[in-house]
Amino acid sequence: MQIESLKVFCDLTETESFTKAAQINGVTQSAVSQQISSLERQFKSLLIERSKKKFRLTREGQVLYDYSKQIIATYEGLHSKLQEIKDIISGTIRVATIYSIGLHDLPPYVKKFLKAYPTVNIHVEYRRSNQVYEDVMGNVVDLGLVAYPVKDSKLEILPLKKDPLVLITHPQHPLGKSRTLKLKAIAGQKFIGFEPDIPTRKAIDRILREHHVEVNHVMEFDNIETVKRAVEIDAGIAIVPQSTITQEVQKQTLAAVALDDPDMYRPLAAIYKKSKVLSPAIKQFLAILREEQGK
Repeated sequence: MQIESLKVFCDLTETESFTKAAQINGVTQSAVSQQISSLERQFKSLLIERSKKKFRLTREGQVLYDYSKQIIATYEGLHSKLQEIKDIISGTIRVATIYSIGLHDLPPYVKKFLKAYPTVNIHVEYRRSNQVYEDVMGNVVDLGLVAYPVKDSKLEILPLKKDPLVLITHPQHPLGKSRTLKLKAIAGQKFIGFEPDIPTRKAIDRILREHHVEVNHVMEFDNIETVKRAVEIDAGIAIVPQSTITQEVQKQTLAAVALDDPDMYRPLAAIYKKSKVLSPAIKQFLAILREEQGK
């Protein structure tokens, strides 16, 4: 029996998916099945109830999971400590991020980190917000990058910058001629929004309700790039994070207008499981995020 097999078993238990367990450990689904069968032979116990219903551990499987988590945490802590003693910064950092952060905020952090630690590999997955949380909780990734972080007793939240929200319009739109506007100025306008389950959409809806401003939602999209394209063809106006429209404003394909309200910003954060043993590479990456936060 090897620690790798125990880790595969724990990942399978937490994700309830042979596919995800295989992905996390860089093996095939068949290899995952073989390692589980090997553990069952080793302990002469059935670990997983074989049925087409919801994934479920047997009593023996639950005991093995509880003890395996302790063994893996101790092993990873030992490995991390030895790397620190040897001053080794290497390995892979797995990051899940929402599209807007991954495309517009993350690249400078990655560039700075890889310049300092070129032997580290950073693997980035672009996901919807709810999927980022699922990936972090399921150990599919090491870190998640989200907007409007949701508190959870099992998560550590590292606040990052607060990104201003601005109004964007077609360059020839009447509202685009202003430098600053009150929210009430957009009442009744054709509005390009994010889909209702996206945190930024929820926050914008809340702010509009608080100011008794109603807009005419004509389109809804699940990512920032499509929202921008719709505004560029003058299908409507939108409220988006300022960091996401730098190039378009420079090229004058969009006009950006500041909104006169103190709540018009989007808080960003890094998240990871409290129980996770952070490798030296992850610690250094988080340190760079903290440095940028302090500027």
